[in-house]
This record gives sequence, C-alpha cells and structure tokens, in this order.
Amino acid sequence: MYNSFRQLCERVLRIPPKPEPPPGDETQTQIFRAAPSYYKYLLAMWALKTAGTFLILTVAMTGPFIGLFVTISKGGNKWTFLILVLIGFVFTVVLVIRLFALAVVRLDFDQRWYVVTDRSLRVREGIILVREATVTFANIQNISISQGPIQRALGIADLRVDTAGGGGGKQGKQAMYDLHTTWFRGVDNANGIRELMEKRLRQLKDSGLGDHEELASAAPMTFSSSVVTVLREIRSEAASLRAAVAHRSAAAD
Repeated sequence: MYNSFRQLCERVLRIPPKPEPPPGDETQTQIFRAAPSYYKYLLAMWALKTAGTFLILTVAMTGPFIGLFVTISKGGNKWTFLILVLIGFVFTVVLVIRLFALAVVRLDFDQRWYVVTDRSLRVREGIILVREATVTFANIQNISISQGPIQRALGIADLRVDTAGGGGGKQGKQAMYDLHTTWFRGVDNANGIRELMEKRLRQLKDSGLGDHEELASAAPMTFSSSVVTVLREIRSEAASLRAAVAHRSAAAD
C-alpha cells in the first residue's frame, strides 16, 4: 500500500529521481542517507503532534459534548443527531489528515539524499517543497554537529555546514531555510562525515585551490630571467624619459 502511495505522490508532486552527483571525481563520490533511527525520530515527532492535535480538539469539543449531554438528559430534540454527526465528522477529518501526515513522514525519510565528492557536496530534502543545495568545499566556513536529547537516545545527529555569508548565528526555522546553511539531518555517522569533509578541505588547500590570500602570503612572487630583463629595460627607459623632461623644464626656465 505504501509503495502505491509513494508512486502516486511521485507522479502528482513530480518528485525528481535520485540526484546527480555534484562536480568532482566520481570515483571518490560517497552517498549518505538518513539513519533508520531518524525514521523513529520522525515517528516520535508525528506521535507528539498527533496527540497534541487530538488533545486540543477534545478540549474544543468539550462545550458541544456538554450541550449534547444536557439535551439528551432533557429528552433530546432534532439537533441531537446533527451535533453527533458534526462531532464525528470533525474527528474523522482530523484522523485522516494525521494518517496522511504519517505516510508523508515515511516518504520524507526516503527522499533525503546527501552526496559528497572530492570538491563539493549536494543535499536534497523535502516532498511538497523540494530543496536541493550544492556547496563547493572552497566556500565552506564551518562544520558543526547538533544533537538533541531524543537524538542522543537514538544515536543520531544533525550535521550543519555553513558557507560564506551565512553568519553562523541563526537558530530554529530561520537557520533551517538559510541559503548559506546546509544540513545532513538524522545521520548516525556525523563525526565520520565531518572528518571526511575536513580531510577534503585540507586536500583542497594543499592542492593550491584554497584561500588566495593565504597562498599569496605563503609563497613569495618569483619571475623568470626574461621577465626580469624586460622590467629592467622598462626601468631604464622610464629613467631616460624622466631625465629628458627634467632637462626641458630647466631649459624653459
């Protein structure tokens, strides 16, 4: 049943297939997925939201329930059946919505892709709103790991990658949709992924593709003998021109 629902959603929502690897050496491309425990985490969040929704709904329906009880105790009238139908309809609609949300939770888990090459990384997540980001290692400024209490209990964590211009100080939903922040959510090997990224960052800098200012300060500028000869001739011509201008100025005085 879930496979049929998944195929229907992929057709209706036009969910793209598996993402293509970002620029880099295909032989060094590694694909990471959210851990199975992350699905349990999403289920726990769904259960909490569902319980909260029905709790709020029950409190909201307390008044109609009391009114219905009073009406029945007085012998009832033509509105009793209508109130019962209305209450049952509201609960049924909410139940259907929460069951649909449960199916979406599984689909959201299946549609998460984290791809890393030797030069860049690509992340895709989302179903209704598909978000895909490609980040080159040259633009990465910070790599950090965040882990809440439930995540610690499940052995998973979120890996956060900040790029140039991100600021690194945003929290919550503002950080979640920040264009300068990329997340590897629900992975069980966050430390290993971070070490892989840091290793490739070092390789990138060692290959001379890192910070241009650091490279300029690290190595002095050198010229070939032919360039030095040309520069000396230019200096000689400039000195002769300056002397000629000075002589004409003196003669004019």
